[in-house]
Amino acid sequence: MGAKDNTSDLYRQAVRQARDLLRWRSPLRAELWASRLAASGPEGTAEPFVRRATKDRTREARLLLTALAALSPSTSEPHDEADTTERLSEKPEGRPEKQTDATGIRPEQRADTTERLSEEPEGRPEKQTDATESRPERPAAGSSIEAGGSAGAGGRVDAQGAGGEAWMGLMGRARVEGAWYGMADLHGEQALAILSFVYPNGKEPHLAVVGIDQAHGGFAVDAVIEEPKFLDDLDVRPADPALVAGRILDAFDLTDAVMGAPVADTLPAARAIVLARARSVEHPLRHAPDDTVTSFAGLPDLPGADEAFATLVEFVGDRPSWWSPARVTQFLTSWLPREAILSDAAVSAMPQVLRAWTRHLGDRPEVLQRVEADSRDLPLAMADELRFSLAKRLRLAELRHQGPED
Repeated sequence: MGAKDNTSDLYRQAVRQARDLLRWRSPLRAELWASRLAASGPEGTAEPFVRRATKDRTREARLLLTALAALSPSTSEPHDEADTTERLSEKPEGRPEKQTDATGIRPEQRADTTERLSEEPEGRPEKQTDATESRPERPAAGSSIEAGGSAGAGGRVDAQGAGGEAWMGLMGRARVEGAWYGMADLHGEQALAILSFVYPNGKEPHLAVVGIDQAHGGFAVDAVIEEPKFLDDLDVRPADPALVAGRILDAFDLTDAVMGAPVADTLPAARAIVLARARSVEHPLRHAPDDTVTSFAGLPDLPGADEAFATLVEFVGDRPSWWSPARVTQFLTSWLPREAILSDAAVSAMPQVLRAWTRHLGDRPEVLQRVEADSRDLPLAMADELRFSLAKRLRLAELRHQGPED
């Protein structure tokens, strides 16, 4: 009984918020609100909201179900400018009958819901307006775009009330306009993947921003919807939207696979809308390698430099942008002596290679200082057999047994 009563309270609250959103007529606010609803339900889905709303024949229920459907995987894929009602009414193909997503809407529910939504609520005549009249024209000012707020939260409210609701057809149809990728902090312990979107009517431009952890494996640790001005102070570079979308999807897959992954408090509420935005990008490039290594053009012309750089690439793996003083120390004083087998020329060239690599990643003075300090004893460390791992010992023994190559 307790869980049922709690769901009822949440649904009544959602209806009150929907009533306010009907006055705003903002697709973005409605989608953000739906994303939060998807996170607030049991087990992180909005299934209870969907069940309750499908029994109602109110404009608030219509908004709730339309907004949730706009964030579901089958309706967040690329599409043309065809009528939204027709698009939503098509039953998804190739999906298990009982499959659900964060929005809690199953494919068969999505079709039934849209058919019901195409009917006008009884006793409530609708005055249709053009979708381009969606208000507010810009998201409310602030550090992030908020959804579901009251009239006093900023922006403009439709003075004539709900009026026509063609604006609902814009939900799920935001199109990607650009993408950026780069370090979220000085040393790349986290990366930022950013996609920019705008609705077909050219209004409510916004960014889908995902923080991707580099120090602990590359999972998504934060996600928000922001205004375009959020880019102003970031150290990120333009990128292919398909590449950035793929990295976002990969990061969320990893987050889901890591039990108890530490994520920001803001991530669950933005999860559904950010994933919908990433899925809407055509042909996202999944599991694409980072181009930080391939774009490196500063390798010094020294004997052994190629060998030294290949060893560095093996160490940084698929997180090459993460290059902090602590990681320099780990590489030079622990990993290299324990795991790497290098020629004398490569050991001698390593400090120069690391200086060039550090310049490539931003030329941070504190990182260069650590390279200088920790590379002084590198020849001695590489010759200290007490530091060798078992795998390195076995490999050296094998090389000695084989003798010098002809």
